[in-house]
Amino acid sequence: MSSQPGLKPALGAWDTASLTIGSVLGTAIFLTPAEIARALPHAGLILAAWIAGGLLTLAGALTYAEMGAMFPLAGGQYHYLKEAYGKLPAFLFGWVSFFVIMSGGIAAIAAGFGEYLGIFVPFFSGGHRLFSVPVGSAVWTVTGGQLAGALAIALLTAVNALGVREGAAVQNLLTALKVGSLAVFAALGLFVAAPASPHLTAPLPAMPIAAPFGVALIAVLWAYDGWYNATFSAGEMRDPGRTLPRGLIAGTLVVLAVYATVNFVYLRALPPAQLAASGQVGEAAAVALFGPGVARLVSLSILVAMFGCLAANILACSRIYQPMAADGLFFSALARIEPRYRVPLASLTAQGIWATVLVLSGTFEQLFTYVVFIEVVIFAGTGAAIFVLRRTRPQAPRPYRAFGYPLVPAFFIAASLAIALNTLLEKPIQSVAGLGLLVLGLPAYALWTRRERASSP
Repeated sequence: MSSQPGLKPALGAWDTASLTIGSVLGTAIFLTPAEIARALPHAGLILAAWIAGGLLTLAGALTYAEMGAMFPLAGGQYHYLKEAYGKLPAFLFGWVSFFVIMSGGIAAIAAGFGEYLGIFVPFFSGGHRLFSVPVGSAVWTVTGGQLAGALAIALLTAVNALGVREGAAVQNLLTALKVGSLAVFAALGLFVAAPASPHLTAPLPAMPIAAPFGVALIAVLWAYDGWYNATFSAGEMRDPGRTLPRGLIAGTLVVLAVYATVNFVYLRALPPAQLAASGQVGEAAAVALFGPGVARLVSLSILVAMFGCLAANILACSRIYQPMAADGLFFSALARIEPRYRVPLASLTAQGIWATVLVLSGTFEQLFTYVVFIEVVIFAGTGAAIFVLRRTRPQAPRPYRAFGYPLVPAFFIAASLAIALNTLLEKPIQSVAGLGLLVLGLPAYALWTRRERASSP
């Protein structure tokens, strides 16, 4: 019998809600509104896109919460796919998560953190080149911003290595700071004189609406991405059958309220045409509402938001790979749980090293354009697992049953498939490339399953 220690059940409902909020609130609320305004040049449609994306995310949270309560294990989504469809789909999810989706997301947040840190510490700016090395016909360049991102990954990985309680404490503090700063910005922005008056019910523009709305919704869902991260840490929750649904749903509702309110404030500050032309919407809106002296405070808020988002993603995403390895479907060393602090230290370390490689190489920017399509397909497949499990395991304990079943999960699945189809039509090359990254996992799966069979008695 193995003497492997288990993960420490130390997270409560507030920790789970904080992890959900922290995983989502990063740079997107300050940057993506411009992209959405370019697709939808109408204040009412812009706000409708943010609310629609929030309702879709809430439908996903309600759906995942039932499966999370059924399988309160580290790795979350990995287990839902494995129990519903078998090991191959679960492995492919973990495969693209490690090499592209989750690690690439961590790298992107870390690089963005480095860029904003450069505003306050010029050494860490993206324009400060530390060195350049010829690599074939190309040149590999490392900037101060990339170095700052790598150092942030190392620091937060080290904090999380000390225990889930320590990692959660840092995460909770950062979440409180960034939600507080956004709440102050929104509250003040609602009561100062509005430079722009958002005409939410103005006549719609003379253009087809469905396709642009779909394009905008992709950007909105990118801003909501990470809402599911708390499911990965279910194995470290106290009373997960109650804690996970409460924290996941409450956290999603908070994010929806924050996004809707802040975007309404943006529309009070900038008309849609000006919003679309703003590269850094948060600073532009702050200047319009409060004057130029406040823009630097907004930059500081963005810096805190990105650091908190990075902390949440490092904590949660590292929990995917340990159960994969324990099932014989990933590097065996990653199955180990560190006995003193009871954390998946090897998984944390491997994730940190790979994300750092992506930050320093800059390749995460290319990789991430390929995964939007495949990520939405995974959402649909995971959502459909609730129907499979209701049929195949009708008597299994369900401490929480999805609100609005079967309509809410069906809405989540249908909307995810519609967005996947729209992404395939709008970005066919990137979508096919994303499928290619998934297909690359098939020979790896064959290798690991052969090794598992060979090692079985």
